[in-house]
Amino acid sequence: MADVKSPPHGGPTKFTANPLFLRDEELRQAIEMLFFAYRDFTGVADEILGDYGFGRAHHRAIYFISRHPGMTVSGLLRILRITKQSLNRVLSQLVEEGYVSQQKGVQDRRQRLLRLTDKGRALEERLSAAQRALIAGAYREVGADAVEGFRKVLLGIMGNEEDRERFERPAPPRR
Repeated sequence: MADVKSPPHGGPTKFTANPLFLRDEELRQAIEMLFFAYRDFTGVADEILGDYGFGRAHHRAIYFISRHPGMTVSGLLRILRITKQSLNRVLSQLVEEGYVSQQKGVQDRRQRLLRLTDKGRALEERLSAAQRALIAGAYREVGADAVEGFRKVLLGIMGNEEDRERFERPAPPRR
């Protein structure tokens, strides 16, 4: 376990890594736990997506469009890191079936600004509610210190500085 040292005068808590956490077996176990957690986390959404004939790429697009209404297609491509062709297939289906709307940019008419429709917001809420319930249950079980530690671990795993910086800013307002 990590050694927790009480800070003097209410200052920030310092964590000193115990080298046992860095042994190969513990690192492999963490990888395995991430696989199982990801499987179960995505599984609750996969069941819902199956009812609509959608896959995980649809879910990711819906989720990020919900979090960033009015984002551009290129902005979504930067987040998802998939090919234009793959995103075009997903977006075409979501637009055609009435989950996403596209508008031309005000300054740059070549831009396509993406927003969820009411139908898209309802699906996003259904998908996110199932995943939020999993996370909320785990958070309640482990407490605030573990949640903050988990957040730091996730930030540490993220290899892209731009992705990490997105969590230093306040969360975008829900619309």
